Formats: sequence, C-alpha cells, structure tokens
Amino acid sequence: MAANLAAAGFRLVLHDCRRESATELLEQGATWADTPGAVARAAEIVCMSLPGPKEMEAVFYDEDGLRRAMKRGSLLVDFTTNSPLLVRRMNAELKSHGAGMLDAPVSGGVSGARSRRLTIQLGGDAAEVARARPVLDAVADTVLHVGGIGCGNVCKLMHNCAVFCADLAMIECLTAGIKAGVDPTTMIGLFQKSGIGRNHDLQVSLPATLFRGDFAARFAMNTALKDMKLATELAAASGVSMRLAALCEAEMAEAVARGWGELDHAMFLTLQEERAGVKVRLAASESSRS
Repeated sequence: MAANLAAAGFRLVLHDCRRESATELLEQGATWADTPGAVARAAEIVCMSLPGPKEMEAVFYDEDGLRRAMKRGSLLVDFTTNSPLLVRRMNAELKSHGAGMLDAPVSGGVSGARSRRLTIQLGGDAAEVARARPVLDAVADTVLHVGGIGCGNVCKLMHNCAVFCADLAMIECLTAGIKAGVDPTTMIGLFQKSGIGRNHDLQVSLPATLFRGDFAARFAMNTALKDMKLATELAAASGVSMRLAALCEAEMAEAVARGWGELDHAMFLTLQEERAGVKVRLAASESSRS
C-alpha cells in the first residue's frame, strides 16, 4: 500500500517495527522515522495498518505515539480491522485538539494490496473523506463511505462474522450429507450449483421478503420447519453434531408456535430483529429496485 502511495507521487515518511520492511521504499527516496510520533510530526495525513486493537493502542498511546504528536489540522487514516469502540474513543481524543480520523479497514489481502485491488469500508466525516480521497484512491480501486467514524469497522466485522458463521453452517451440512452416503465431490458440486452457491437468499429471496417486510408465503414456515427437522434427524441418525442447525430449528419452531406457519419462512428471522430492537429493511426506493 505504501508503494502504491509512492507510485502516485506522495512523499512518504515511514515507520515500522521492522525497518527492513521499508528498505525498498527508503532506497526510492522515502524518509525513515524512528517512532510513530515522528511520523505524525512530519506528515499531514498519517496512515497506519496494524494487526489489531492491541497494537493500535500501543502506537496511539505510547510515550512517543500518535495521540500526543498529531498536529492540529492533520488526519489519521486507520486501515486496521479494529474495534469500533476504540476507534471512536481515539477519534474523540484527536478531535479535542483539532485533528481528525477515518477508520478504513480494507478487504483484498496481500495480493490486492500489491495490485491496488482493495475495497475500503470507510467511516468518518464527509469533509475528511474528501480530503483523504487522493490517498484512498491511490491504494484501493473501491472506496465505500458507509457512515460516521467507526462504521467502516462495523461493516467489516459484521460481514466477516456472517461469512464465518455461514462457513460453519455449510460444513455442518456437508459433513452430515457425506456421512449419510453422498460423495463429497457430488455434495459440494450440488451446493455450488444450487441457491446457496448462487447467493440466492441475499440477492433474491430476502430482498423480496424480509428486507421489504413482505411475508406472504413463497416457501411456507411450516414446510421449512419440516425440512429442517428431517435434516437434523438425518444428521443425528448419521452421528453428526449440527449445533448451528439445532439453534436454527429451535428458532423456526418458535416462529411456528407463534402462529406464523402459513407465512413465508423468512418470518422466523424477525425473532432476531425483535431481540435486537431493529428491523432490517431496505428504503422504499431500494426495495422497488430489488
């Protein structure tokens, strides 16, 4: 990412816990700084990408860290996948002495960083986003401003959490299907070619039902619960534990017990909305396009 900034014409002042990581850029004319604070005193826009909150707190709060060194009018851009709570606390401290902050976690991995094929989920004030835009465009081909400070990490963390949970649900079902007698290649191929492999729920089914609050039955709750029970019964008979599936079945059973059996199966998802105190709905204009 720093190399792409240099290629875009930015003058770089660098610090890393491993100086050898910066050798190539230093040979190309970048300046070395011995501490994070030294970077902040030399730069108008400070960018950092760290493993996580622990390292972030050290870089920010240590004796010659960013908190004391950031200049009035300067801007901190944090590419770390980080705690939104920590980001918001740091932003408040920077604001108190005239500096600003954006949280900008990236997706795309090491290869994306090299090729500039990264997606940035960006949180912060619109004016600071505009100021940082040349820097952001130099390191990423997709920049999405998703809300105020911390919202970049909210989006990144919840997306990753959904991916991991979906992966676990997937492996539960694949292992149960294989244990029940289906060849792994066949099972995986079926999943890839069916609705789940084509992301039908997020792209088609949920936008037509939950996201617009329309629960007229396309696939009724009673029928869905019947299928779920058959699946978990088969897994049990095959000696396969399906903890996520058991939780899902319990949620679906509660929905039927509430009298929602003839409604669309997406209705059971409103139990989580009820617990959270929010509804997951598209705006009317978005819903009409889905």
